[in-house]
Amino acid sequence: MPSQEKQEKIKVPHYSVIIPAYNEAFFLPQTLQNLKNIMGTITLPGEIIVVDNNSSDKTSEIAKTYGVRLTFEAINQISRARNAGARIALSQYLIFLDADTRISEALLRTALKNLERGHCGGGTTITFDRPTGPYARLVLGAWTAISVYFKLAAGSFIYCRRDAFEQIGGFSEKLYAAEEIRLSSDLKKWGKTHKRSFKMITDAPVITSARKLDKPFRTFLATLTCLFFPFLVYSKTLCWYWYKRD
Repeated sequence: MPSQEKQEKIKVPHYSVIIPAYNEAFFLPQTLQNLKNIMGTITLPGEIIVVDNNSSDKTSEIAKTYGVRLTFEAINQISRARNAGARIALSQYLIFLDADTRISEALLRTALKNLERGHCGGGTTITFDRPTGPYARLVLGAWTAISVYFKLAAGSFIYCRRDAFEQIGGFSEKLYAAEEIRLSSDLKKWGKTHKRSFKMITDAPVITSARKLDKPFRTFLATLTCLFFPFLVYSKTLCWYWYKRD
């Protein structure tokens, strides 16, 4: 029988998947079940951390039924929730996943392989969980081109080294939206200094919910607002779109 100390070493995760969740009782079960299934296909040990971002539904109760690590962030802000999960993570590699997003085995393997090869972090392309109209396809195509060309990770899936994440100060808690864009930029700067690249994955997209496209005009207006008036992302009131749950 191995000693207790050796058993504890065996249990140390190689990577941590951090899921911020605010009133995500509807989407969280399928996200967690998919994630557990995918993580079970690879030999590297990993952990799942759900951050209940002051939900008023059964988000916490659902997380507990899946046996994941659960923590609580009282201030309803995406960047704070992600940082809260990172603080309790036990691994050297961090993966941030949205609560309404599913991954593939290929994506998880590629992200971990990129980190093992020395990349500082990266993201992937996205696709929606159901058929969408021409407006959605146009927006998605435009974002994909921008994301890949400028190496900007979408918030639905971001992976990075823990040391890089900590040295840049994690997600900016001054921002209430577009915090993943700031993180991507900061990681690229860190990577340039440490001779490590920020690697976008283009052949294994995440599948994320198309719920925001159910009200396309509202989505379009919110996106334009942040694009042309970036200072607005410092106000939660003006970033209400990202925090409202119908």
